[in-house]
Amino acid sequence: MPQPAARLTPPPQELSGARPETPASPPHELATNPGRSGGGVLGRLFKRGDGAPVLRRTLDDAMLEQIEELLIAADMGVDTALRVTANMAEGRMGRKVSTREIKQLLAAEVARIMESVAKPMPLYPTKPQVVLVVGVNGSGKTTTIGKLAAQFRAAGKSVVIAAGDTFRAAAVEQLQVWGDRAGVPVLTAPEGSDPASLAFEAMTKAQADGADLLMIDTAGRLQNRADLMEELAKIVRVIRKKDPDAPHNTLLVLDATTGQNALRQVETFQKLANVSGLVMTKLDGTARGGVLVALADKFGLPIHAIGVGEQIDDLQAFDPEEFAAALTGLDTE
Repeated sequence: MPQPAARLTPPPQELSGARPETPASPPHELATNPGRSGGGVLGRLFKRGDGAPVLRRTLDDAMLEQIEELLIAADMGVDTALRVTANMAEGRMGRKVSTREIKQLLAAEVARIMESVAKPMPLYPTKPQVVLVVGVNGSGKTTTIGKLAAQFRAAGKSVVIAAGDTFRAAAVEQLQVWGDRAGVPVLTAPEGSDPASLAFEAMTKAQADGADLLMIDTAGRLQNRADLMEELAKIVRVIRKKDPDAPHNTLLVLDATTGQNALRQVETFQKLANVSGLVMTKLDGTARGGVLVALADKFGLPIHAIGVGEQIDDLQAFDPEEFAAALTGLDTE
């Protein structure tokens, strides 16, 4: 694998395309769930049975168990929740703590876990850099490709997109719409065509045009994993005839609202394809963002970007501290 020449994380104002009619969710809204509690995942922790607030509580086993339950309910997973609470309690058992102190402890632990995975997608000097994009249908894969293409183009990169999910006409049409918005050519093939053949043609065109990046969409049908595995393997085989190092990035797009199912999807696609990084979509005011902590803790895969809306510029760099503050409710104080 070549060494990265640069990393691309253009700020939202540099993205191409029309401005959204309504502003995207501000960073402090990411991963919170207003319907769950007013103050992040710990909103119910400092209340008596009658709902009256408690200013300080003793950090004991009962309190830790409550915190664990709240983290698990926020999709953090049992193993990660236990590890996080153990780190929070170290050297503090028996102390009186306030809700803000607990939120700060949790936010610090979450940010520590997430810091190591908050990485932009690396760019390489290779032309074209091949980016294979995988994920289940409905995860936001197609729109993510369009948004990434817009970012790359705004940064001065030439991009070609291959609509490799040839069995879903709607996916191809949607990708063409996003390609038009981003000002990027989209190569298509008749419905039901061999995706590998399209990938090979796209690689040929990208090389001939001197394109910086080739983004290849893929099918997301998990009902028959053997077929999908062979399809992905064939795509990799044919593009390696053009470049033995391709694909240079394999991005897995995950829907943050699917909760613990995101963990199973990572496990599956790790077997189907050599996933190099993640993009989390739908991480807005309704997502239970604790699953991102579980993903980082279990797999350690880079999170290259997060989707916080439907507009072309609603794909942002992942900020661990903002995410931790939102998840814990610190940002509302």
